[in-house]
Amino acid sequence: MRRVRHGGPGDDTGSGGPGQQARPAGGVTRRGLLGAAGAAGLAVGTVGGAVGRAVADGGSGGAPALGAAAVPFHGVHQAGITQGQQARVHLAGFDLAAGVRRGQVAALLRRWSDSAARLAAGRPAADHENQVALDAGPCSLTVTFGFGASLFDRIGLESARPAALDPLPDFPGDALDRSRGGGDLWVQICADDALVAFHALRVLQQQAAGVAGVRWQMSGFSRSPGATARPITTRNLMGQLDGTNNPHPADASFASKVFVPAQGADPAWMAGGSYVVFRRIRMLLDNWENLPVDRQERVIGRRKSDGAPLSGGSETSPADLDKENPDGTLAIPADAHIRVAAPAANSGATLLRRGFSYHDGFLPDGAPDAGLLFIAFQADPLTGFVPVQRKLAGADSLSRFLRHEASGLYAVPGGAAAGGYVGQALLES
Repeated sequence: MRRVRHGGPGDDTGSGGPGQQARPAGGVTRRGLLGAAGAAGLAVGTVGGAVGRAVADGGSGGAPALGAAAVPFHGVHQAGITQGQQARVHLAGFDLAAGVRRGQVAALLRRWSDSAARLAAGRPAADHENQVALDAGPCSLTVTFGFGASLFDRIGLESARPAALDPLPDFPGDALDRSRGGGDLWVQICADDALVAFHALRVLQQQAAGVAGVRWQMSGFSRSPGATARPITTRNLMGQLDGTNNPHPADASFASKVFVPAQGADPAWMAGGSYVVFRRIRMLLDNWENLPVDRQERVIGRRKSDGAPLSGGSETSPADLDKENPDGTLAIPADAHIRVAAPAANSGATLLRRGFSYHDGFLPDGAPDAGLLFIAFQADPLTGFVPVQRKLAGADSLSRFLRHEASGLYAVPGGAAAGGYVGQALLES
């Protein structure tokens, strides 16, 4: 499994964004399949066959095209959690239409899962195929589904609602627009191509007609693959290297921190699942950019140029929180972000962050409406996000430059097996 390096509140590098990771090769394009399936009898869903190889390398025998990278939809866990960061994201919350029953939601999740699996393999959608992404390959597309707390009351499954979906507490400084958060259903769509990501969002929105409508939708971006000479930690809109201290999938405690255990899961239908916290966090960039670089570094606790902690070393050097400057002051200030957010300062609380930057134009005063679409996965938000955010809101000097404007908490079921669909264990219980 590839290393994931992301950021966000609770990270020790700032407010979101991952390091860029290499993509696996393989996969076929929608156009290649549409053109070849009828003529040659190509089995739809085949990856790596003669047609797939010809399309991936342009028929020239060279390196595979970036768009050929594919992430399987089916698996123990949903895609879009541990995978390397893609360049684009669409997030959306859906509310059920009045009178919708559990069976209709199950049918919708089956349609959505089928379409997500097809699109992730570079195949055309079965329904509402608008050909927007006809010429593209999979482009590392992932589609991730979640359930909001309100869903369970709407379809008569109150007893199956996880205790971990209890509402998040109010945090100091929150300025939340409730209409841009929450929702019965949550969707995360990520891809390395903007058209592929939009196409998937449009397909899912059309397939939900009559069952669920869009409550809110937001779009974000990260560094494009190949934008740097080598894979490195990306920078957020504050210019900070962001994501140095994200947990590593190879860590012994990674699975227990991020996923609900398969044995003894409560409720049982969440086995292999996770919980995601979403926050739209606007960065007060005009205020931030007026600070001299050395002051920015003291707010974060890291050098801006290379991400090294102010205690010395390189980006990946452990921060020495006890080190003092020659004048006796702490090398890493007491209110520096990396000190306040450190797991050691939060009873070991750990989040897997997968944040994206956003820019939605300019506010009436000319300030950029820009910042972070914070996305964090964890096994239990009550021991993950909640204690960390409480600490950050009260003691982190970075909080003066951030505004939390939207929020959501969702149960992300485990992955679907081939032939099944996400949420099947709940919706058919």
